[in-house]
Amino acid sequence: MQRTSESAPAGQPVPRPATRRNPALRSRTFRCMGTVISLALPDRGAPRTVPVLEGATAAVERVFTELDAMFSLYRPDSEASRLASGELTLRDASSAFRARFADATGWRLLTEGFFTPERPDGVLDLSGIIKGHAIGQAAAALEAAGVEDWCLNAGGDVLVGGSPVPGSGTPWLAGIVDPLDRASLLSAFPLGGGGRFEALATSGTSERGDHIWRAGAGRTEFRRTEFRQASVVAADIVTADVLATAIVAGGRAMVDWATDSWDVEVLAVLGNGELLATPGFNAARGA
Repeated sequence: MQRTSESAPAGQPVPRPATRRNPALRSRTFRCMGTVISLALPDRGAPRTVPVLEGATAAVERVFTELDAMFSLYRPDSEASRLASGELTLRDASSAFRARFADATGWRLLTEGFFTPERPDGVLDLSGIIKGHAIGQAAAALEAAGVEDWCLNAGGDVLVGGSPVPGSGTPWLAGIVDPLDRASLLSAFPLGGGGRFEALATSGTSERGDHIWRAGAGRTEFRRTEFRQASVVAADIVTADVLATAIVAGGRAMVDWATDSWDVEVLAVLGNGELLATPGFNAARGA
């Protein structure tokens, strides 16, 4: 591995933005895909910000709701559930569903099986890629609506546009929850503000247990790994989301592969609570 530093103890203070600290924001939240989605915009005053925020939130919620209706395995009428029950074949699925399946299988090849859309019971489950795709589509909806400065957070996966202080170049600061203390932040990373990274995704077993699987030896199975949690910073949210999942599934081998093959930064929490961080995360932690 070329870019990963030595392990560091957990519990370092969260870094703060270098300029324009604590910008005023307004936000709205809603629930979808089994998690909480929040949208935050810079506060330009109630008469200006509130209508824009309400409209932007409605646009984001439509994106998530439509994709959840298609891909959720908890909804018996979804395409995903009908495919799982045998009522529908992949050949007969919609072009949108098949496109996301193609994305997921492409990522399986790119990660050498550490990311896979097939569960150990054989059911096709695209949830590992759909949330990131939904965030990306929501960002496109915000852009189409003319919203330039925003922060979208879906269950800890974050994508930003512009700056919390419009026109200043100040980055957003995305926090990462400590898996050993869910009430505390482990670290944070500056996103947007003109920088090359706009997305951060976190995957782990602390909230949902061992729900991450990987393919191997002709079958898919649950594999315990050395990481409790992995956070990945990237230019786009799908790359960050997929690689975070793959790193938890694949451990150090996948950290090596991810940092050598993609322009990303990684912060992984080992089983004993120590951190494995790439230089960008170490720089952010020291800011």
